[in-house]
Amino acid sequence: MSPAGDAVPVSASDVEAATADTAGTPSAPGDARPPVPLARPVIGEAEERAVLEVLRSRHLSLGPRVPEFERRFAQRVGAAHGCAVSSGTAGLHLALRAVGVEDCAKEDEVVTSPFSFIATANAVLFEGATPVFVDVDPETLNVTPDAVASAVTDRTRALLPVHIFGYPADVPAMERLGLPIVEDGAQALGAVHADGVPVGGHGHSTIFAFYANKQLTTGEGGLVTTGDAAVKQRIDSERNQGRAPDMQWLDHDRLGFNYRLSDLHCALGLAQLDRLDDMLEGRDRVAAWYREALAPLVARTGLELLCEDRGGNRRSWFVYVVRVPHGVDRDRTIRALADRGIQTRPYLPAIHLFAFYRERFGFREGQFPVAEDAAARGLSLPFFPEMTQAQVQRVVEDLTAVLAP
Repeated sequence: MSPAGDAVPVSASDVEAATADTAGTPSAPGDARPPVPLARPVIGEAEERAVLEVLRSRHLSLGPRVPEFERRFAQRVGAAHGCAVSSGTAGLHLALRAVGVEDCAKEDEVVTSPFSFIATANAVLFEGATPVFVDVDPETLNVTPDAVASAVTDRTRALLPVHIFGYPADVPAMERLGLPIVEDGAQALGAVHADGVPVGGHGHSTIFAFYANKQLTTGEGGLVTTGDAAVKQRIDSERNQGRAPDMQWLDHDRLGFNYRLSDLHCALGLAQLDRLDDMLEGRDRVAAWYREALAPLVARTGLELLCEDRGGNRRSWFVYVVRVPHGVDRDRTIRALADRGIQTRPYLPAIHLFAFYRERFGFREGQFPVAEDAAARGLSLPFFPEMTQAQVQRVVEDLTAVLAP
């Protein structure tokens, strides 16, 4: 992440971390307006009190806040169990292990999306398996059940759909393939499937992430929801160096990792849960302002917005991503907006085109054209629950000046 005052980068290498509160960062020379940051967490007195109480208790880890946060979060999404972990990536790793993606041969495969944060695919590699990508739907940007089914072979060990930008993937249809499913819901807290079940509530292991730009933040951290008590028991053990609940602190009965989440993080998470409805409503409100304000630019230039809710599916707004018109240099647009004090980022790169994946698996341009187009044109605008309508209007005015002078 660039320090305050640095030029805004256009590299996609750290888009997930581009969430600094830049309220004190000056705009471009000669521009007296305060900058508009990309994201800003909602943190108030309740969060401060919650963390201070844990500090004063001196019980900073493996304490009572962890199970309380797990229970309340799982209840929120309609899951039987929750397992707090140190990050969404850690949750993906442990959830995949729990469904059998463990100590794999290279031939073992997990079908997933090339249009996601890189952790989705990296977690498959942690256990030696190979991510098999399928292209995404041009409207939802999620993988479709048909595309997933076409990639399934006798080597497929699991499916890893991503609820990209908070829009529910069609997990119920994927269930008919009869394979283990791990859901990447890192961006989808609050999203609801067409059948009325929240993302995370279908019983599959579903990971959520709590970085500072998410719908709920613990600073860093993640959580796995599951309907399976045995999966809960396994993840709880493996996150804590392989120690079972009834074992002494230096006794371990399986391979494990240090993927714990502290009481400090969970205290912050509990305070955030108390205000989650208000924060989600704030995101809905800002998204509606953007939709209305951007309508003339959409009609005039061909700028594309994320799809509307349809068929009963309901998006949970994580980021506000637009796709610049065909023929427009997205990275030049980012630089031009930065000159006006508007912080934006490319969102998201296509995983298979990262150098590491090209070199290891031989991926090339043109294999997943919809994902590649979305990656080349995706632009994340400033978006956070406490954003004002005046800030939205300013972003739209500056974007209009850049795209349609």
